[in-house]
Amino acid sequence: MEKGDARETPLKHKTSLDHPLPNLTKLSQVEGATTTSTTVITTTTITITQPSEPCGLNFTDPEGNIEILQQLDSGVECNYLVTVYLGYGIEVQVSHSGNITDGVLEPFILANESVLMRGLILRSWSNQISIHFRSDQQDSSGFLLLHYQAFVLSCAFPKEPAGGDVSVTHLHPGGEAYFSCFTGYKLLGPNMLTCRNATTPYWSGKEPRCVASCGGMIKNATYGRIVSPGFPGNYSNNLTCHWVLEAPEGHQLHIHFEKVALAEDDDRWRMHNGNNIDSPPVYDSYEVEYLPNEGVLTMSFAKGMCYEPFVKYGNFSSSDSTYGVGAVVEFSCDPGYTLEQGSVVIECVDSQNPQWNETEPACRAVCSGEITDSAGVVLSPNWPEAYDKGQDCIWGIHVEEDKRIMLDIQVLHLGKNDLLTFYDGDDLTANILGQYSGKRPHFKLYTSMADVTIQFQSDPATNIYGYNNGFVVHFFEVPRNDTCSELPEITNGWKSTSHPDLIHGTVVTYQCYPGFELVGSEILMCQWDLTWSGDVPRCQEVLTCQDPGNVAHSRKVITGNRFTVGSTVQFICNKGYLLSGSGLLTCYNRDSAKPKWSERLPKCVPEKYEPCRNPGAASTSVQSSEKAFYQAGEILTFSCHSGYELQGEATIYCVPGHPSQWNSTPPACRGNPYLHNVANFSVFTIMEGTNIALAVFIPSAIILVVVLGIYVYFSIRMPTSSPPYDNMTEESAFDNPIYESGVSTDVMTISCLVTSY
Repeated sequence: MEKGDARETPLKHKTSLDHPLPNLTKLSQVEGATTTSTTVITTTTITITQPSEPCGLNFTDPEGNIEILQQLDSGVECNYLVTVYLGYGIEVQVSHSGNITDGVLEPFILANESVLMRGLILRSWSNQISIHFRSDQQDSSGFLLLHYQAFVLSCAFPKEPAGGDVSVTHLHPGGEAYFSCFTGYKLLGPNMLTCRNATTPYWSGKEPRCVASCGGMIKNATYGRIVSPGFPGNYSNNLTCHWVLEAPEGHQLHIHFEKVALAEDDDRWRMHNGNNIDSPPVYDSYEVEYLPNEGVLTMSFAKGMCYEPFVKYGNFSSSDSTYGVGAVVEFSCDPGYTLEQGSVVIECVDSQNPQWNETEPACRAVCSGEITDSAGVVLSPNWPEAYDKGQDCIWGIHVEEDKRIMLDIQVLHLGKNDLLTFYDGDDLTANILGQYSGKRPHFKLYTSMADVTIQFQSDPATNIYGYNNGFVVHFFEVPRNDTCSELPEITNGWKSTSHPDLIHGTVVTYQCYPGFELVGSEILMCQWDLTWSGDVPRCQEVLTCQDPGNVAHSRKVITGNRFTVGSTVQFICNKGYLLSGSGLLTCYNRDSAKPKWSERLPKCVPEKYEPCRNPGAASTSVQSSEKAFYQAGEILTFSCHSGYELQGEATIYCVPGHPSQWNSTPPACRGNPYLHNVANFSVFTIMEGTNIALAVFIPSAIILVVVLGIYVYFSIRMPTSSPPYDNMTEESAFDNPIYESGVSTDVMTISCLVTSY
């Protein structure tokens, strides 16, 4: 079902499945990913679109999608429950989700994230899964997209018993697990368990144990093993164990000691040649000085011949494959082991009662030794069994004087307080090559001379139990030289060497011809152990151009395979920017150099526009700035003088173009009658008071000046006589009309221009 379909209907089911889920057990491949054998195939698809009411749905189909697309308000919570058949789990593939929990009584949180990586797969442990989604942010946009699918649940792999083994038919419900014990151990518990179907499948019972019994009757004993209770650990106190072995008719029994470790003063081991403790004794640990090495291996053999020899961690050769009287057997040990407690060569003697003339030897990994072989192995004491506590072992390895030694440490698994030390010389005063404890992977060491000393010290307070705990060191005699091996030339490239003799510290540098690139390390160094620091690199032909990068204020379109020869890259500038340079780059091959782009990287520069001219302003208006030209995008603001009202947009801006233009014509300032009358009334009131004051003051001042002038004149001209008043005519009375205008009482109208800034 396409996602688009989900938006058309709130809930839609589409299925081609007409039979119940338990019949589906085939493998499948879904959307490019191959599932495991536990995946169930269905073709059921469920797509859910978030309804307007509170979200929360239950699903019971074996496969489906849960999709919520919405604007999430704060506090929105969605709860979904998916339930499938018992014995099946639920696999959820996440694109984006809230909290996901297992649907058992006590939920187990599988995921608790705000953002989960696309493709993440979660699996439940039961047949239910609960999905809880919550939006905590206000007005946040989010989505929940999950794909779920049922799969067959399985039982956990049963625990393998110590001293035994387990085999399983399969782990799904109905599968069976079979248990068995090694020789010398007895199964305690059921030998078979069945995986039962449930919410979480489980085994029908508890896994059995393999125990070494204390005593027992073994009839028809042809081949077997006897181990002490608790082996390979220590046996408990106050035990008395009796074993009775009975060979088939006409056969005899041979008993070989594999490992014996007794408390010599307190514990006792006895063997009797008969079916009770009163039979003649064959072996008594109280009567011998040394204990045999290694449980007890029993073997029956026919009368009239000697038994087949046995040696653990070794081999033997015989002159007679039937081991009749006169047969001679020669023993040898595996590398790292030493023959102890017996003869290297034994012979079958006594035709009346055939038997070996000597005791079989034992091969042991011993503590300490001097070795002069050109190659060999040094093993931890008792390898592959655990070494004892409180050991201090020293091995000396010596090869020819003109040689040196390569140490190949293949196994190193020690206790944290145990110590293995390698000395570059023939005693403990030599330089230390390395000192190790704990666990370490495979590594090598090289000596500088023909001798090496190995010292192993185990913690006196701690015992190590179990097989393969210890160390395995292989050594080889190698030529003594002070140079690394010659390095080869490389095709389509060359090398340069810092020192012609390739001594320790020499650096070799590899380079490639034009058109090729180096794969591997460019520089190799001759190390102290005379090995190179890495592998020789190679030159690979370059068939791609380097990423040309990005151009600011543009988008990049790539055609063809990414940057391979022949592919193109086109740069397209964003709006408002012009391309400077070639916008199309092609990757082309060059015979003598690496592929290259056909052009340099262009630039996207801001587009330049012609400026707008000053639109001008009426005498009744004012501009925010006065200049001849305005750049594209600039703003110009207008205002009117007092008494005028703005008609139009107060702010206009220069629109980019060729040429650039104002987005609107400048506004006009129109006179406002109300504002005009108010101004006239105010001015008239002020001027009226001024005129009255002038009408009184100015004539008085003029008369005073004239009188003083006449007085001065006559005082100078006629100082001794006064003019007769009778010479003055009546018409000469003071009545100068020039002053009449100064005292006019006519109403004056004055226009006043008020400008607002």
